Amino acid sequence: MPTRQLFIDGEWREPVQRKRIPIINPANEQTIGDIPAATAEEMDIAVEAARKAFFRNSGKDWSSTTGAHRAKYLRAIAAKIKDRKVELVELEAIDSGKPLEEASLDMDNVIGCFEYFAGIAERLDSEQRTPVSLPMETFKCHLLKEPIGVVGLISPWNYPLLMAIWKVAPALASGCTAILKPSELASVTCLELAEVCMEVGLPPGVLNILTGLGPEAGAPLVTHPHVAKISFTGSDTTGVKIMTAAAQLVKPVTLELGGKSPIVVFEDVDLDTAAEWTLFGCFWTNGQICSATSRLLVHESIATTFLEKLVKWCEKIKISDPLEEGCRLGPIVSRRQYEKVMKYISTAKEEGATILCGGARPEHLEKGYFVQPTIITDVKTSMQIWIEEVFGPVLCVKTFATEDEAVELANDTHYGLAAAVISKDLDRCERMAKAFQVGAVWVNCSQPCFYQAPWGGKKRSGFGRELGERGLDIYLNVKQVTRYVSSEPWGWYKSP
Repeated sequence: MPTRQLFIDGEWREPVQRKRIPIINPANEQTIGDIPAATAEEMDIAVEAARKAFFRNSGKDWSSTTGAHRAKYLRAIAAKIKDRKVELVELEAIDSGKPLEEASLDMDNVIGCFEYFAGIAERLDSEQRTPVSLPMETFKCHLLKEPIGVVGLISPWNYPLLMAIWKVAPALASGCTAILKPSELASVTCLELAEVCMEVGLPPGVLNILTGLGPEAGAPLVTHPHVAKISFTGSDTTGVKIMTAAAQLVKPVTLELGGKSPIVVFEDVDLDTAAEWTLFGCFWTNGQICSATSRLLVHESIATTFLEKLVKWCEKIKISDPLEEGCRLGPIVSRRQYEKVMKYISTAKEEGATILCGGARPEHLEKGYFVQPTIITDVKTSMQIWIEEVFGPVLCVKTFATEDEAVELANDTHYGLAAAVISKDLDRCERMAKAFQVGAVWVNCSQPCFYQAPWGGKKRSGFGRELGERGLDIYLNVKQVTRYVSSEPWGWYKSP
């Protein structure tokens, strides 16, 4: 495991307090390295470096470069990551517990995301000075799209590098300079991104990467007066704290805060196809996905047969070290998160739910934070397992009789990130898509996510959109420039 320092102003810097956080391999619980722990002192230095890169008066400031200029760096980073893909994939799997095959797909998306926003940056050049039609011929108006300033980017541990890049790529493409604060539970590949930035010659201060604990590093970033915007992905509890702190400075935030997403399976489905999408939608990335369709709503006429099929499929899922070939379910990211997931399962039992399958540590794995794929039935809408986000491989189940009942149950949550519907009746799927109170709907599938399409939620799942063209807009300020073009005096005041 590489040993890195904080990445500030284009170089490695050791934390002033020399404090480091151990890296624990979740598959075997062994300490395999450590990462530096930043504090408010280093955050101040990083913000100042980002400000200098943004406002530099030499004509080389990042904010005033063309989109085409910035795109060259984004593509160079993508190419370097592609060269190091095998190494980065393995580091991702070891650090986060993500199956190797999934980590490989994530890295492909990292590369593609940089390339996509490079193209958006180039297009931004042609969108400057867009004219606005006015009702008075004596005035002309056009728009300028300008980077908002220094931005703070706080990313989660379930997609360590990929979700960091969801923020980094559009922020840099827009002309913003940035401080990335990844989760302390999985920061290794984000620090390797710093090495890549050095190798491609990204100007100092444009991207700074500081690892550390939330209260010691994340909080000073959020409250820093010279940080113009915060983009955060994580729990709704932390999101509330960030929004509250940012509000004191009237600082804009983009929040993606998780969910408790439904998947609705109607009676006309192919059972095998529906079973695969149902299990994939909940157990992909070890169940640690904010959009996991972890609430199964299945039509009562097929419920018994469908659940029997799900149990048989669960028995075939390979649970192993994520580096093993064919691994489909790796470990939970940390001991604390493992204990949290197990507590949710035990509480469900105490409240009267039935553990249809799973619910324990796999017998063949004595070490590591592994949880069997778990299906829970006899669930009431008042139960904790139905209401709260588990962030583990746990699927809870309810039946429904009518389409209206399915809609009511699907929307019975304070989250609103995503929802899925499985049915051969496309008209019904269209009705369900309109009825779901969410930011993303999947029809006859679950969890596809493309960087070309906007991503974000409603209600307690947050607000704002990442990815797609809107993913760049959140880092831009739109300025109107209006000019008086008549040769005649305006006439408001007549001189004596």
